[in-house]
Amino acid sequence: VLGAQHSPWNIILPLGISFFTFQQISYLADRYRGEAPVYGFREYFLYVSFFPQLIAGPIVRHNELIFQLELPPLRKGLYERLSRGATLLAIGLVKKVFIADTAARIADPLFASAGAAALSMIDAWVATAAFTFQIYFDFSGYSDMAIGLALMFGLTLPVNFNVPYRAASIREFWRRWHITLSHFLRDYLYIPFGGRRHGKLMQSAALTLTMFLGGLWHGAGWTFVVWGLMHGLGLAVHAWWSRLSGIVLPEWAGWALTMVFVMTGWVLFRAPDFPTAMSILASMFGGNGFAGAASAYGAHPAILVLAAGVALIGPSSQAAALERGYDRPWVAFAVASAVTLSVIMVGSRLHSEFIYFQF
Repeated sequence: VLGAQHSPWNIILPLGISFFTFQQISYLADRYRGEAPVYGFREYFLYVSFFPQLIAGPIVRHNELIFQLELPPLRKGLYERLSRGATLLAIGLVKKVFIADTAARIADPLFASAGAAALSMIDAWVATAAFTFQIYFDFSGYSDMAIGLALMFGLTLPVNFNVPYRAASIREFWRRWHITLSHFLRDYLYIPFGGRRHGKLMQSAALTLTMFLGGLWHGAGWTFVVWGLMHGLGLAVHAWWSRLSGIVLPEWAGWALTMVFVMTGWVLFRAPDFPTAMSILASMFGGNGFAGAASAYGAHPAILVLAAGVALIGPSSQAAALERGYDRPWVAFAVASAVTLSVIMVGSRLHSEFIYFQF
């Protein structure tokens, strides 16, 4: 109106602001409901500033961590905790540097080029598979390292991933993927929206709205919004199907359907804009033709076979590290430390930023 031009403020947000904000929201909400005690300044400050998980999760509730901070240091089992923590730290680092970052060298150029020209069907599926494994090993790798570091301090953080790509339904997927976020959305959005107190239609609406807001939390772009809505509608449809159809799919069919659904969603999550996402999805399902040669990839696609084997056959690293013990903990600690140092030296020039650092 006044003819003045203003440029948007260049505000630099703290790294991982959404994750430590979630932690404080959970405490304030529980305190408002009368479900949390008043903690002293020292305990609360340690809770909100404990660094391993602060940047990208797991999202830790006050009742999962503060009571551990108030306990006296335990000397019993110290060496075993150190060995388990160091092992999980090494596993997470290997996941990130050698699997996630290698998969990124396949996915990134293909997603970047998809905006200029349609990918072949082969390239579209390779790009989608590469990002599917990249985000899993990137994110679960960070969670492994965070949980491992906490164990070395004598603290136990909640499991955040439990082999999600083995899920035979979308509901099971969200019980295995980013578990602490799923619990946060359930307890502070879905239930307050009436997800457990009203009729089936209201439950479906609450599911859809919750996942829509979960998508919006990742970013205000249409790709994230549609990704959230897609998962919300998928959860609602699954709930209706389970109650009304009486048809139980074979486990392999449920798994295949879930993986195609999840991978379709990852295209929306990764694509730089909505038209690019639609172009890649069209190529995946034959909308741009079935012919076309594969591109020269930035890394050997055999890494995807390795990633699939680990994701679909391997054990849950977080659950295994928290449950098992070692007969010779110092040997395990020494081996894990050697692996960690080797990965740092070999992969220091190959690594990229964790995906969830941007949220």
